[in-house]
Amino acid sequence: MKDEQLLRYSRQIMLPDIDVEGQQKLIDATVLVIGLGGLGSSVAYYLAGAGVGHLILNDFDKVDWSNLQRQIIHNENRIGTNKAESARQTLAALNSDIKITAISDRLDKASLLELAKTCDVIVDGTDNFRSRNLINEISLLSGKPLVSGAAIRMEGQLSIFNASDDSPCYQCLYGNNTEDEDMTCSNNGVLAPVVGIIGALQANETIKLLAGFGDTLEGRLLILDAKSMSIRTLALAPDPACDCHQLHNNG
Repeated sequence: MKDEQLLRYSRQIMLPDIDVEGQQKLIDATVLVIGLGGLGSSVAYYLAGAGVGHLILNDFDKVDWSNLQRQIIHNENRIGTNKAESARQTLAALNSDIKITAISDRLDKASLLELAKTCDVIVDGTDNFRSRNLINEISLLSGKPLVSGAAIRMEGQLSIFNASDDSPCYQCLYGNNTEDEDMTCSNNGVLAPVVGIIGALQANETIKLLAGFGDTLEGRLLILDAKSMSIRTLALAPDPACDCHQLHNNG
């Protein structure tokens, strides 16, 4: 590790759970962040700041005025710019020590799977069931852990799906729900800090997975109610009838 890196990441290296060895794991890691909206903004910022060596950012959408209330990685000068590219520019200014790949295409299943195979962790920052179900399937097929977050109105939730036989997946929790596409921030609204809180927690769980310390949220669902400022966790178990989970077990 270079002297500049030792200085930049010194506050993390001081932590016994990370130390130089854990920081080197972060530097050597590749994380795929899908969705650079409210959740992805916070996730990507903290992962870049923490020194994750290669961030692959994927979003086909463009920055809009309505995004700026919560998507803190973008700014007024980027209106009309692809979100992945906008995020790349922001993160490059934050940390020139890391590699950032911006992918602005809407990826199909095959392309997304090939991309997932190159990374260590997948982070889902999307806002609809169709995308989340696809990303869950990609996680299972690639065998890569999925850090899944969601936020709407004044509520948020977070879990880790570890793509293993004894770990639940996203579909175990929600079923194959692709119909309720009205459950998005654009249709229901969202309090700006809520996506930041959940996104920061996603970054926290990703760092734990990469550096190999602590207890992750695998097998648990964290639920945030920002209106009452309460946080609770529920136990999750694999659903034997889950088609996606069976796909992993048979594959």
